[in-house]
Amino acid sequence: MSLAIVLLSGGLDSATVAALAVQRYDRVHALSFRYGQRHSSELRAAERVAKALNLAEHRVVDIDLGQLGGSSLTDTSLAVPETEQDGIPNTYVPARNTVFLSYALAYAEVCGADSIHLGINAVDYSGYPDCRPEFVDAFQNLVNVATKATVTGHPIRIEAPLLHMTKSEIIQAGTGAGVDYGLTVSCYQADDQGVACGVCDSCRLRRQGFEVAGLADPTPYRKN
Repeated sequence: MSLAIVLLSGGLDSATVAALAVQRYDRVHALSFRYGQRHSSELRAAERVAKALNLAEHRVVDIDLGQLGGSSLTDTSLAVPETEQDGIPNTYVPARNTVFLSYALAYAEVCGADSIHLGINAVDYSGYPDCRPEFVDAFQNLVNVATKATVTGHPIRIEAPLLHMTKSEIIQAGTGAGVDYGLTVSCYQADDQGVACGVCDSCRLRRQGFEVAGLADPTPYRKN
C-alpha cells in the first residue's frame, strides 16, 4: 500500500498538493504546524481541506518558532508588508521549511511513507530561499543518508510538484483535482474568520493567479 505525507498549511498551494497526492497514493497523511504564526484560521482551513479530501490522517504539531523571532509572521511587532518588496520580505520565517520537513521525515519513518509532499513554488512566489529547487535537492540528499528507512532499503522521496508552475497553473491543476479553494486561507494576516487582507504578498499572488486562470476567486477579502 502506497503512503504519502503532505505538509498541509491550509493555503492554496498545499491544498493542491494534497489533492494531487490523493490521486496517486492509497493513503495520504497530512501534517500541519502550530508554530507561533499570527493567526489560527489557516489551521482551521487545513482541517477543512483534510476532511474534504478524505485524507487518512491529519495531525497538527505544536512548535514555537515565534520564540526565535525574525519574521513578521511570528512576531507581531513587525508589520506585514502590504506592497511589493525588493529582496526577501520579512514574511520569510527562518528555516521554516527545513524544520517542517524534518518533522515530516520523522513522521514518514514512523508511518512507513514512500514520499513527503510540499507545496513550495519557485515561479510566482516571494523569493524565499527554501522554496527553490536547490533546497529540495539538498534536503533529498540529507534524507538519503539521515534515516534508518533510507539506509535499510526504503527510500523516501521529497516531492514538490508545484515547484515550476505558475500560480494560475497551480489553480487550474487543483480545480481539475477537485480542490474547493473556498476552504483555503492564504493571507498572511487573515482574521479569525479567514477573511483575507487583500494587500499582502500572498493575497496579491493568489488574486492574480485566479485572474490569469480565468476562474472566480472564492476568497473573502476585507473591505479596505
